Amino acid sequence: MKQTILILNLLFFAFGYIYQAQTRPSLEERVISYELDPSTQNLQFYWKDELGRNFMNIKHLKENLEEKNEDLLFAMNGGMYLKDLSPQGLYIEDGQVLKELNTVEEAYGNFYMQPNGIFYITEDKQAVVCSTKSFGHDDDILYATQSGPMLLIDGEMHHKFRKGSENLHIRNGVGVLPNGHLLFAMSKNKINFYDFASYFASKGCQNALYLDGFVSRTYLPAKDWEQLDGIMGVIIAETQ
Repeated sequence: MKQTILILNLLFFAFGYIYQAQTRPSLEERVISYELDPSTQNLQFYWKDELGRNFMNIKHLKENLEEKNEDLLFAMNGGMYLKDLSPQGLYIEDGQVLKELNTVEEAYGNFYMQPNGIFYITEDKQAVVCSTKSFGHDDDILYATQSGPMLLIDGEMHHKFRKGSENLHIRNGVGVLPNGHLLFAMSKNKINFYDFASYFASKGCQNALYLDGFVSRTYLPAKDWEQLDGIMGVIIAETQ
């Protein structure tokens, strides 16, 4: 009798595991993403308005753009920031260095999980994601934001990520696709670093950068996803 109960319990556990695996949402279902061609689409970085006030969230940026007869097509928080909402690391806007490169390697927080990295766009509209150590500051950089950790480095996942990790948060990031386009992504629900990085890897990205977590917001009306609230530093946005 005890043996029969044991067998039934094992079968119940096995079927339960199989059912859970079959019903678990795929990475595709867990992430909202947007592919953008920087060579033909108008992508810019925003931090402060004309009066020097932080935009603070996507709602305020959208209202500011509408006053100038510009339409906001896509927006996402663009990197970690300090208490005064200033970028935590390198920030370049319209070719001007507004915050210097952060070369600190050992400190608390995801930003300092080495290697961290930089996402930048050149004047000829080429997009690059690279580690901070491999970054070379050229005069032709139009926009840049520093964050961390890197999700993918030359096709390899960050060495500190663990499959099945219970370190779960909303997360957003950016990667470069094989065709040179950008892939922006944010998890719809809490996700670990391993799974989030796996999403970029599944799309063929060789390099991808984590932008932030708890503060992550995405505005993408084309996919019925409009998050206008929150508090953030830099905002990455496409307009027309």
